[in-house]
Amino acid sequence: MTTTTGYDVPAIELTVARRQLVLFVVVLGAASYNAATFTATAILPQMQGAMAATQDEISWTVTFNILATAVVTPMTGWLVASFGRRNVMVCSLAGFTIASLFCGLAHGLDDLVLWRMLQGAAGAPLLPLGQTLILDVFPRRQHAWAISVFGMANTAGPIIGPTLAGVLSDYYGWRWGFYMIVPVALLATVGSRLALPSDDDRRPVSLDWTGFLSVSIAIAAMQWVLARGPRLDWFESNEIIVVTLIGLIALYVFVAHSFTARNPFLNLRIVLDRNFALGLLLVGTFGMVNITPMVLLPPLLQTHLGYTDRLIGIIVGWRGVGVLVGCFLVMLMTRFDPRITMVIGFSIQIISGLWLMAITLDADFATFALNTFLQGVAVGLIWTPIATTAFWTLPPASRAEGTSVFHLTRNITSSFFISICVAELLRSTGANYSRLVENVTPYSKALLLAPAMGGWNVDTVSGLASLSKEINRQAALIAYTNVFYIYTLVSLAAIPMALLVRRPQLR
Repeated sequence: MTTTTGYDVPAIELTVARRQLVLFVVVLGAASYNAATFTATAILPQMQGAMAATQDEISWTVTFNILATAVVTPMTGWLVASFGRRNVMVCSLAGFTIASLFCGLAHGLDDLVLWRMLQGAAGAPLLPLGQTLILDVFPRRQHAWAISVFGMANTAGPIIGPTLAGVLSDYYGWRWGFYMIVPVALLATVGSRLALPSDDDRRPVSLDWTGFLSVSIAIAAMQWVLARGPRLDWFESNEIIVVTLIGLIALYVFVAHSFTARNPFLNLRIVLDRNFALGLLLVGTFGMVNITPMVLLPPLLQTHLGYTDRLIGIIVGWRGVGVLVGCFLVMLMTRFDPRITMVIGFSIQIISGLWLMAITLDADFATFALNTFLQGVAVGLIWTPIATTAFWTLPPASRAEGTSVFHLTRNITSSFFISICVAELLRSTGANYSRLVENVTPYSKALLLAPAMGGWNVDTVSGLASLSKEINRQAALIAYTNVFYIYTLVSLAAIPMALLVRRPQLR
């Protein structure tokens, strides 16, 4: 039964046991989705080698997955209104399961990117719809607790997924990183069909095609520019100029249409709610600093430090452990001002960024494991306060649409920042290599100590090759340091925004 009377009465009234069952099923589905995201980052180096791809090409398996998620996420509200929560959740999980299977069966980079896009598109409704269900079935006084459990339990995917994927990929190949997701996602599909309440009061609505197509084209054009820009020298290419113009026109059409149409695809007027608007800014910043380190660290660890896939998976898994700890701390801090929790979380992100800026190519396993653990703690501390305060003053009728915009913002900023960081990494590595080789001459004093310097010299082919390899390693380290510097600045910029959030008050 659905009701809207009483500010603390849940929108969907269920028994306590049924609420817990819904929470379990929602968490299982979301954990499968999160496992797919972090597993892909853990096995990036092995996929890169198997596909004979460059670093920017293999990053498409992550960025285009996020892009597809960003395009479909805004449709969640329309899908729920037209087909109901349970039907959307079941179909989304079924499509996600099938796409995960075919990711493992892919025979080339094009196939893998395609199925990763379909995986992202099918799984797009899982997080916003899961969050909406939790907010609807639990009374408001339990929202912080339920969201904390949702976030903490979801860390099972980021903990187990990368670790198990690293072990399986070492023994059986990278494909098992996707195969292992299939049985869990299949269980979540069956569980959702049996546990979620049916929607008797849904009202099918027509899809605003103008709004949907314009926002999809704008997002796709942005990602196209970011993916192709580094290879085509940005605006020196007519292709980049044309795609940029198409994206800007589509964005203008979307914004203008959204504020003038009677029933727009996305009602942008919900951003007039102060907490929700600040929540979008914060979750956008959160999106930038959340996934990016997990895309950048695996190639650094394998290519320049010689780590195996199993060790990389364990390091990524430590981030999941950190998220678990962070979410548990949030549950203990529910009586505190959520702004304090967010500030602490972003401060830990800053510390992890400064630490990454100081690493060298001699850093050991414990250094990276502890750093990713700190990143996870920060994520756990940040996510729950943002997810609760952003929706605290938003009417229940706007939650489905609000969560769509909320997660759309997170996905867009994640994809945008990953592309920017990869582009800067490639540019900076090349530029630093060019500058460093200027110091390599027959008169360089460092080269006079060839035996002590690992045999580097300019007199033999092997000596030149060894020297070139070391210069490239150092150039790449400088480039990574630059990217981690940007990561730290973004985390720092979030703190003033967190302090502007209005503390929620029970009414």
